[in-house]
Amino acid sequence: MTSKADLRARARAHRKTLAAHRSDAAARAAGHAGAMLDTLFGREADGRRLTVALYCPRGAEIDTGPLARTLIELGCDLALPCVETVDAPLVFRVWTPGDELVADLVGSAVPLATARQVAPDLIITPLLAFDAFGQRLGQGGGYYDRTFAAHPEVARVGLAWAAQAVDSLPVEAHDIPLHGVLTETGYTPARKAD
Repeated sequence: MTSKADLRARARAHRKTLAAHRSDAAARAAGHAGAMLDTLFGREADGRRLTVALYCPRGAEIDTGPLARTLIELGCDLALPCVETVDAPLVFRVWTPGDELVADLVGSAVPLATARQVAPDLIITPLLAFDAFGQRLGQGGGYYDRTFAAHPEVARVGLAWAAQAVDSLPVEAHDIPLHGVLTETGYTPARKAD
């Protein structure tokens, strides 16, 4: 069986190619944000503002800018994840496009420490690969896994190119599946395992 390290190396190279050749994917994915929210929250979201945690893309991660603008138009509040402690779940701080950002412990762009901490209703996560059952291959730091385990009630969605889909991924005991994946082709809920 292929190791996760080998899978990550191949998936990173593939994602880099996708990023270079599919520049309109982020905007097309953003066009499906309303359908994603309807599928995940339906009438539950009526009358309240949802808080959605995005991420500031690094390297070849798909751009979240178009999705941020669409979510604001749909009445959502936004937040960004912050690594405040190594080996701990992420912390989320309120964010609006244009706010000043600083680097956290792992070098990700995050809101200032004075920004209010929030509990998101939905976490949008980057990934290297995903399968139909909501399993994701992340960067390997475990930050999203720890966060999902600490907050199982929060909706979990990957943001990716559709071509990042794979038939299956190795699953470990600590892996928590996504509720679905948003790509340039639409929002796809995760299938239940047989």
